[in-house]
Amino acid sequence: MNNVEDMGPVDYLVIEFPGNKMTGEAFPLLVDLAERRIIRILDLAFLRKDIDGSVTALELRELGDEVDLTVFEGASSGLIDQEDMDEAGNALEPGNSAAVLVYENLWAAPMAGALRRSGAQLVAGGRIPVQAILASLDATE
Repeated sequence: MNNVEDMGPVDYLVIEFPGNKMTGEAFPLLVDLAERRIIRILDLAFLRKDIDGSVTALELRELGDEVDLTVFEGASSGLIDQEDMDEAGNALEPGNSAAVLVYENLWAAPMAGALRRSGAQLVAGGRIPVQAILASLDATE
């Protein structure tokens, strides 16, 4: 990894695939973000939650032939541990699978480094769901 002081913010996503169906449509877009150095993929893991509630980590080769994920082989920094996978599994509905993605926001790294050097620190953050934005816009009309 880079010097931690120069790193951009690191985020994670748990993306659920209903019925264990991955079309693969978004994966080339993820690769594009990484190739353009907007993000750096630190970890990408997959899991499945069976109907009985048991959660299983999946290897890339177990995801089927319909989606080529070989470009993501080796995308593991070790940041995701078993506790993280268990927590991600708890968020899933039985019968679904998920991708767990940890990525650095390279686009924000220069600003984040400058803020750290000046003694500033992030004290809050969050994400506004698209549905909340749409509801807010509807309410103002």
